[in-house]
Amino acid sequence: MAYRADQQRIDDLRTVVITGAGIHTSMGAGFAENAEGFRAGRTAFRPVDLFDVSRQRVATAGQADMPERPTVSTLTRREWDRFDRGTRMALVAAHEALAQAGISGEMPVCIGTSAGAMPIGEDYYQRAVAGEKRGQLARVETYQPQRQLTRMMASLGIGGPLRILSNACASGANAIGHAFHLVREGRADRVLAGGYDGLAQMVFAGFDSLQALSPGGLPRPFDAHRDGLAIGEGAGFVVIESLESAKARGAEILGTVLGYGAATDIHHLTQPHPEGDAALFTMTAATRMAGLEPGQIDYINSHGTGTPLNDVAEANAVARWAGDATPGIKLSSTKSAIGHLLGGAGAVEAVICLMALRGEWLPANLNVREVDPVVKFDLVREPREAEVKHALTNSFGFGGANATLVMGREVVP
Repeated sequence: MAYRADQQRIDDLRTVVITGAGIHTSMGAGFAENAEGFRAGRTAFRPVDLFDVSRQRVATAGQADMPERPTVSTLTRREWDRFDRGTRMALVAAHEALAQAGISGEMPVCIGTSAGAMPIGEDYYQRAVAGEKRGQLARVETYQPQRQLTRMMASLGIGGPLRILSNACASGANAIGHAFHLVREGRADRVLAGGYDGLAQMVFAGFDSLQALSPGGLPRPFDAHRDGLAIGEGAGFVVIESLESAKARGAEILGTVLGYGAATDIHHLTQPHPEGDAALFTMTAATRMAGLEPGQIDYINSHGTGTPLNDVAEANAVARWAGDATPGIKLSSTKSAIGHLLGGAGAVEAVICLMALRGEWLPANLNVREVDPVVKFDLVREPREAEVKHALTNSFGFGGANATLVMGREVVP
């Protein structure tokens, strides 16, 4: 975050709303199709055919369907072909968010990603090793995610500063949290924010070699016998706007962003603190900023990867945070349906929370056979109807990166 410890306190904080949302995952293309899939309790995993997985332990993932031709009317086929797979998903989701908000033009853009345009780098390296690019292995042209995303902004008709946040699996949530601060503190009237990641062979093979992927291909968050995560891909974007700006242009308000917390636990490079210390901090900070008690949170979209260490740490953090209210906390991990979207996970899961808030239903934590005894909260194992006024989403990443967002359905100026 680009804030100094000695920064002047801003007392006139603004109400922050969401006026547009877009999403693209293996569940489908667009807000409506994804909402239908999550509400029905579907899973969206399939055999990977983007690259060779014949030597991997696992051969399935949450691979999304991608159109061969541009779905954005302003793009030509040639322009579409210049984008890598991940940026295409980001473009489609960002276009949906902007169209729903009814805006374009000048605004800051905050985007979280971890793998970024890694397939472009993989292709370049493979060509260089094969001798197609002799003498160019040491050449660095441009930071590819920045190059791809500046093209994306131009294609969407957006001008303004671009901030790329790469903070492992908390990146998408950090991007929305950063946008929230920009609008809340009066630094911008509106911001396009989100996150994305596409499937990349090196990332997939890396998780597989660590034996972090579920051998059966289905992640089972909070199951007593869970055996790993599943990789997915996709993008989620929202238009973050001040209430004053939204009212002035007569925009439909989809929801509110009420609080944000971020922390690093510096416990281990890949493992979370077993008691979830940093997760406890971010959940507490976000709910305090929102002016809410844990018992007022109607739904938690868990980070819930399905790995043995992560789920225990998060369950412990939730119990410490909620205290006596723990049994009433309704929680699920939608990674059980579409996989772990890495840098895009936090943004996509924020959009899923928006679906729950607007539709008043809870997405399910699928594939659980036996609930882990560490679970003291209400694990939502099937989609259910419910009144959802406030939702919280957790995103935790390698290096101890932790982020929490709190969202609301009703506007409270």
